[in-house]
Amino acid sequence: MKLTTKGRYAVTAMMDLALHQSDRHRVSLKSIAEHQEISIAYLEQLFALLKAKGLVRGVRGPGGGYQLTRPANEISIYEIINAVDESVDVTRCHGREDCQDGEICLTHELWTDLSSQISLFLDQLKLGEIIQSQRVREVSQRQSARCASARHTQQVAFN
Repeated sequence: MKLTTKGRYAVTAMMDLALHQSDRHRVSLKSIAEHQEISIAYLEQLFALLKAKGLVRGVRGPGGGYQLTRPANEISIYEIINAVDESVDVTRCHGREDCQDGEICLTHELWTDLSSQISLFLDQLKLGEIIQSQRVREVSQRQSARCASARHTQQVAFN
């Protein structure tokens, strides 16, 4: 299994969203981009996919941004990865059973079973569980402080 940048960034962005949203507060892609150092253009592509799969909803205009459509404890990491068209399949043939000269290979069942275990693990792992981690919260606070400091520096330089 090779999880690409798309899958990793989607999970990271959803974690940031879950950490910073509230009932009345939506999170802008600009904020996520600043915290996670991901381009806004790339986040727009990811959030279009996440929105299409019903994981987030967006509101335009002043005070706009994104929110989760369900509580973070109900959203699995597998759903997020799947929403952006990533695969957790570790077979060489992508499940087609044509791994070796059009036939099934010797280790096909092993890799199929591993793929199933990875999928099950990621499906049981909920976004809400991850963001409750003390270490995750510390990293989030550090990122927020870094961004606030950078904004302050920019404002001082601008004035």
